[in-house]
Amino acid sequence: MAVLLLGTFDTKGAEYAHVRDLVTATGQEVVLLDAGVLGAPPPDAGAGPGTGTGTQAGPGAGTGAGARAGGGPGPEADFGAAAVAEAGGARLEELRGAGDRGRALEVMAAGAAAIAKDLHAQGRLSGVLALGGSGGSSIAAAVMRVLPVGLPKLLVSTMASGDVSAYVGQSDVTLMYSVVDVAGINSISRQILGNAAAAISAMATAYDTRAAGASRGARASSDAGTSRDAGAAAGPSGEGERPLVAATMFGVTTPAVDAARARLEELGYEVLVFHATGSGGRAMEALVASGYFAGVLDLTTTELADELVGGVLSAGPDRLTAAGAAGVPQVVSLGAVDMVNFGPMDTVPERFARRHLLVHNPTVTLMRTTPAENAEIGRTIGAKLAAATGPVTLFLPRGGVSAVDVEGGPFHDPEADAACFDAVLRAVAGSAVEVVESQDDINRPGFAVAAADRLHELIQKGAA
Repeated sequence: MAVLLLGTFDTKGAEYAHVRDLVTATGQEVVLLDAGVLGAPPPDAGAGPGTGTGTQAGPGAGTGAGARAGGGPGPEADFGAAAVAEAGGARLEELRGAGDRGRALEVMAAGAAAIAKDLHAQGRLSGVLALGGSGGSSIAAAVMRVLPVGLPKLLVSTMASGDVSAYVGQSDVTLMYSVVDVAGINSISRQILGNAAAAISAMATAYDTRAAGASRGARASSDAGTSRDAGAAAGPSGEGERPLVAATMFGVTTPAVDAARARLEELGYEVLVFHATGSGGRAMEALVASGYFAGVLDLTTTELADELVGGVLSAGPDRLTAAGAAGVPQVVSLGAVDMVNFGPMDTVPERFARRHLLVHNPTVTLMRTTPAENAEIGRTIGAKLAAATGPVTLFLPRGGVSAVDVEGGPFHDPEADAACFDAVLRAVAGSAVEVVESQDDINRPGFAVAAADRLHELIQKGAA
C-alpha cells in the first residue's frame, strides 16, 4: 500500500517533491496525484532519491499537466491533471480556457475524489497527505471526506487556524497549520513539512499493521468455518467482533447514557458515544448511513431544538434520518429538548434576552424551550420516526428530559414537556413506532437500562 500525495503541482511542485522524498525515505511508497489546472509547476527543487517512486497507478499515469519526466520540473505524477479532469467529467484544456476558477476546482475535486476512492477500493492506500492554500485545501478536503474513517488523512493548510468545519465535515481529517504560506522550502516550512511527512508515514505504518492483522484474522475465521455475528459492524478497519451501537449524549443526559452503555457492553456490544454538539450528530448520521452500526440508541435529540429555534449546536435538518432510511434498529428519546444552546451569555441574540437563560459554564448558555417550541420539536421528531423503514421504539421520560428539567430543577416546566410529549405521540399515531412511557426522568438508571434492553431485542430480531 502507499501514501497518496495529492495537490496542485503546478503551484506547489517543489513542496510536493520535498515531501515525497521525505515520505519515501521512511520506506513508504507513494502515489502522486496532480489536481493543478494553471500549467507547468516550478522547478523540482526536491528531485533526488524519491523521484519516480510513485507507482504508475492507472489511466493518465505520466500524462497531462502534472506528469513529468524524473528530473524535470515538478514531481512526476502517477495521475496527471488531464486524467484528474477527465475523471471529474471535463477536459483539462477546456477548464484552462474557460477561466472559471470555481468550476475548475469543483471538477478537479470530483476527479481526484473518484480516483482516490478507486485506489482505496483496490486496497492500495494507507494514507493521504496534501498541502495547500484555500483552493488546494478545498480540493484535498473534498477527497479526504469521501474516504472511510480510519484511513489516515493529513492536510497541511494555511486555512487550518480558523473555522475548519467546511474542510473537516464529519470525517476524521487531521489538520496542521502551515504557519507560513506553502510557497517554497524555507527554515519554517522545512520543519512543518518534515513533521507532516513523519506523521503521515507513522500513521500509514500503523494503518498497514492494522490491515494486516485484520486480514490474518479474517483468514483464521474462514479456516475455522466461523463468521461474524449477524448485525455486527466493525467498520472498514475490520477490528473487533462486537456489534457496534451508536449513542448520543449531552452533559445533562450523561447518567442515562453511561447506564445504557454499561448495559449494552454487558450484552456484548461496543458502544460509540457521540456528543450532541451539532458536529457529533452529523458524524453519527454519516456513520450510520455508511453501515457502521447494528443499532442506534438516540437518547439525546437536543440538536433538533437548536435547529428549530436557532441555537449554535444544530446538526442540520437531516438529523434523526439516517437510521430510519437505512432500516437500522433504533431506540429514541427526547433527551435535552428542553434547551437551546448558545455561547457565553453576551453572545445570546438580543431577541432572546428576556427568555429563561441558564449559564451552564462560562462558554455555554442554555435557553429553556417554550411550550410552542416543544410542540414543534415533538412533531418533528415524531414525523421522522414514523417515516423510518426499520424498527423504532420511542421512550418517553415523563419525569423530565434532562438533569435540569426534573422537579425543582431550573428548567422544570411540565407544560412545555407535555406539549412535546403530546405532539410526538400524535405524530407517531398509526405508524409502526412502538412507544414506551415512563414516569421516571431520563437519567434514572432503570429508564436507561430498559432502553438499552429494548434496543438489544430489536437488533436480535433483525439478526434472526
